[in-house]
Amino acid sequence: MNRKTLVLPAVVGLLAPVLAACGSSDSSGSSGDAIAVGTTDRFTATKDAPAPLDPAYAYDVGTWNILRQTVQTLMIQPKGEGDPVPEAAQSCGFTDSGNERYACTLRDGLKFSNGNKITAADVKYSIDRARAIKADSGVSALLNTIDTVETQGDNQVIFHLKTADATFPYKLSTPVAGIINPDDYEKNKLRDGFDVDGSGPYTLSADVKNDEIVKATFTKNPNYKGTLKVNNSKVDMVSYADADAMGKALDKGDIDVMTRSMAPEQIQKLSAGTDTNEDLVEMAGLEIRYLAFNTNAPTVKNKAVRQAMAQLINRGEVVAKVYGTQAEPLYSLVPASITGHSNSFFNKYGDPSTAKAKALLTAADISTPVKLTLHYTTDHYGSATKKEFEVLQKQLNDSGLFDVTIKGSPWSTFVPAERKGQYDVWGMGWFPDFPDADNYLAPFLDTDNFLKLPYHNSKIINTLIPASRREADRIAASSNLTEIQDIVADDVPILPLWQGKQYVAARGDVTGTAYALNSSSTLQLWELGRGVSG
Repeated sequence: MNRKTLVLPAVVGLLAPVLAACGSSDSSGSSGDAIAVGTTDRFTATKDAPAPLDPAYAYDVGTWNILRQTVQTLMIQPKGEGDPVPEAAQSCGFTDSGNERYACTLRDGLKFSNGNKITAADVKYSIDRARAIKADSGVSALLNTIDTVETQGDNQVIFHLKTADATFPYKLSTPVAGIINPDDYEKNKLRDGFDVDGSGPYTLSADVKNDEIVKATFTKNPNYKGTLKVNNSKVDMVSYADADAMGKALDKGDIDVMTRSMAPEQIQKLSAGTDTNEDLVEMAGLEIRYLAFNTNAPTVKNKAVRQAMAQLINRGEVVAKVYGTQAEPLYSLVPASITGHSNSFFNKYGDPSTAKAKALLTAADISTPVKLTLHYTTDHYGSATKKEFEVLQKQLNDSGLFDVTIKGSPWSTFVPAERKGQYDVWGMGWFPDFPDADNYLAPFLDTDNFLKLPYHNSKIINTLIPASRREADRIAASSNLTEIQDIVADDVPILPLWQGKQYVAARGDVTGTAYALNSSSTLQLWELGRGVSG
């Protein structure tokens, strides 16, 4: 029976971590044909990014979703959301009152997929390696509160932090903290290509054409020992050029499940329930979209230009014309459902106003129209991205204050260009590493931010971020988090646009789709199985 399933959002908040033990779950999986999952994510090795799947480099939702199936972490976000729980660890927790010493005991019997025993030394090697390589993707910044990593025997790992960090358990659940085999990963060099070796629930075999994965086959790892129950023996993840091709594959039965990114029209059609063989699952999402600025670029160096854009852009119109009910306007980097959210941009700018934008530019003695190019990626965030930028272009140009052109590029060239500072203004999305306000602020504003933004605010970096991390009770961190958001609204190094829901579509005999994605857009392939849909 066709249905639209709504998975209600979980209460999101980070409570004080405690030393906890978790028993392992039965990891037996069903036999039979592989479950085929479609995606529009592209996995490409290029001259600028030859090691897309190395945990010390990977830092986008697509590559992380490969690593989360294959590379085990000490901690993991639990089914149904909530605070992170031990995974490769048997227990973890802060051992001091200042949240600066974090200790983990490894689960007994851990092995890499090749059968090699995992020890505390392997954990230390993995994390020290990522910190030392410090890849230009910026992912190592997640580990920047670590001072030293200590081992005691084969099963004790102790993290000594530079400063208090209540979010640290979440960071140990991200792929950059994944445990890798020193035999397979050189200490000071990224591992090129598409091989991944770890101790996660699956092993990976990649079909590659023209330096790009066309199909990734995940096979249940017989040596896996952790908390996850694996409900299948094999999953094939197939990469499609666009949402239309992926949708046709689902209609024909070439794939069983369709994930990100579906086109708004596809979601509307599936919501209408016209196809009795396919189900749509709607889930709470924490994805955001935003414009980023190279604040050293002459066109946008004066913050009055950026403020004028913030004053002009009509988020409600963007959402209504492009995404409909699948997104909501966003007035902060922090989504509305996250503890610490503040509508800072609306509080400062209110409703869109050409008169107010003109006053900002006039006061700063800026000649109009201001000529700008807005850059976007054509193949990473879905087919609606171009239309979104067309709406933004029209809004800005209709004011008479801007002369905007737009330009799209494939992800493989888009990312290196923005990291090299070749764009003045560009559009990006963010899928959180973990569901806490810190992860919507620090990656953009802290030292070594992943966007390589030249924007630097000493108060945010030296005072507000560290103060917010000292609070294990995240509600108590709200005042510092709000001040950060207010500063961003005034300086506009980043301009938030909208936050979106997330969806999975599946053929009727596939089970587990309600848990196939968590709120951080983590793909949880182990939840999928075959059976009678209810």
